[in-house]
Amino acid sequence: MTDTETADLKCVIVIDANLPTGPIANTAAVLALSLGKAFPGLIGDSLPDNSGHLRAGITTTPIPILRADGARLRNLRGELKEHEPQLTVIDLTSATMTTKSYEAYAEKLQSTPVDELEYLGIALCGPKKTVNKFTGNLGLLR
Repeated sequence: MTDTETADLKCVIVIDANLPTGPIANTAAVLALSLGKAFPGLIGDSLPDNSGHLRAGITTTPIPILRADGARLRNLRGELKEHEPQLTVIDLTSATMTTKSYEAYAEKLQSTPVDELEYLGIALCGPKKTVNKFTGNLGLLR
């Protein structure tokens, strides 16, 4: 992704602030990795350090981690559905805390009614104006 392509792009991660520290960190990691897969251009090239050793590239775009509670995450996920053609939305549900494999997670996700899903976090990426519309009133997770 070039600077021109990322100029209007904004990515954020929104996490349930009521989770314990471990699940918060895990949710952020899973969603960040998923964003990296969806937008490989967000990751810069490897860079040499002062001694000439290459350091792996990191994100070239800030990704704020915002806070919400479970009810707000559920509402946010519903609000985002109609905007998904212009937004990339990645959600992580509580099924990840009770399953031990991706296959088991897939089965749990498929067998759980959508209105019963509990969201740990949501990553969204798209035009700044649209992302701000949905997340501009959320505070940073601290």
